[in-house]
Amino acid sequence: MHSKKVARILSVDYGRKRAGIAVSDPLQIIANGLTTVHSKDIFDFLKDYVSKEKVETIVVGYPTDLKNNASEALVYINPFIKKLIKEFPEITIDIFDERFTSKLALRAMIDGGMKKKDRQDKAMTDKISATIILQSYMESLNNKKI
Repeated sequence: MHSKKVARILSVDYGRKRAGIAVSDPLQIIANGLTTVHSKDIFDFLKDYVSKEKVETIVVGYPTDLKNNASEALVYINPFIKKLIKEFPEITIDIFDERFTSKLALRAMIDGGMKKKDRQDKAMTDKISATIILQSYMESLNNKKI
């Protein structure tokens, strides 16, 4: 019998303007899109969230190109990660390759029958991207246990 986890994993798809946020259930089985917040409000949001919910890990999508080189987005993602570590010393901060998440998010919206107008909602894309990052991260953890 597996020991039951009771802390969530939260993922952030951090962008210059917005951050998509997804969270696992307390047993860390299912990833759910939570919300999108303005990037300037992310720390207020996270402080409020972790004051109400037990969060074990925060996963940040880390963009690289097809050759594994750092993307130009890292100029604002790296300082964000440093501040996360400083603000939440009791929470594990992890990074996860998010290379294809925007394309996967768009595909998920198309496959889900979402209208083109709704697919142009960048906040929706960010939230779905965060969910894909989290789901992929949790699958990678489970694969390491096998």
